[in-house]
Amino acid sequence: MTSKAAEGAGRRTAPEVLAVLTTAGSAAQAEELAAGAVEARVAACAQVSAPITSYYRWEGAVQHDPEWQVLFKTAAARYEALEAYLRDAHDYDVPEIIATPVVRGSAAYLAWVTAESAPDTAL
Repeated sequence: MTSKAAEGAGRRTAPEVLAVLTTAGSAAQAEELAAGAVEARVAACAQVSAPITSYYRWEGAVQHDPEWQVLFKTAAARYEALEAYLRDAHDYDVPEIIATPVVRGSAAYLAWVTAESAPDTAL
């Protein structure tokens, strides 16, 4: 391995795209969160999954409720804006907001996510 290749092999870069997960208590809320995030350009796209059953501890008791998952794809640079949008638009006191780095993917798709989640001023 050349020294330049060795340098690059040990270097880690921050992910450019994130998959961000939240849940909602109704299909309507999930659809509003998804559409609103895309409209606000804090996510390039969002997928709403069919109902799931979530089990969790809340206020000292184990609860279980139907929820809808929403998976957003966004540029890592837009994460704070997406999180702020979700905190403001969500009807839960403590919404689930979990970001996972996209470590590999189609270059064309990842470029599209980055472009479509850019603020309007960047276009």
